[in-house]
Formats: sequence, structure tokens, C-alpha cells
Amino acid sequence: MADALTLPDELTLRQASSTLTRLLGALKAQPQGQGVRIDAAPLRVFDSSALAVLLECRRSALATGRAFVVDGLPAALGGLAALYGVEALLNAPA
Repeated sequence: MADALTLPDELTLRQASSTLTRLLGALKAQPQGQGVRIDAAPLRVFDSSALAVLLECRRSALATGRAFVVDGLPAALGGLAALYGVEALLNAPA
């Protein structure tokens, strides 16, 4: 896997678009064939937009045949993912 792409400490609707643009750009810049690892540990303030950003990164990674892993998912965000029924998409390497 490549070096982790790091999430900011705040990821709400306000930051979602710019964060997604940054992450997708970094993902495209990584060498093909390398998995994508997202470091979510810095997240302190977030809403469901954080899930949308992570799921779009996952979709983009899988579309190019790459594995996708999220490290350090905050428990509260994991709970939100479970509530929406998408926790397996973020917890299981694809």
C-alpha cells in the first residue's frame, strides 16, 4: 500500500468538496497498482459528509482496481457508518 492519505481534523459539509478534490487528486497521483490507505485518525469534528468523502474515495480506488483501507476511523464515525449500513465498506479491505 502507498503512504496514507490523511483526513483533516474537521470534515463537515463545509470542507467536503475541497477535501474530496484533494484526496482524489492524491489518489490519481499514486502509482497504479498500489492500494489506497486513508488515515482518519486526525478527525475530531465531522458529520455524514465525512462518510460521503470516504465512500467516494473507495469508489474511485475500486474503479481503478486498487484495494481500499481506512485506518484510525473514529468510533463515532464508525457508529454513523453502522447506522447507515456502510460500515463493512470502510472496515474491510476491498
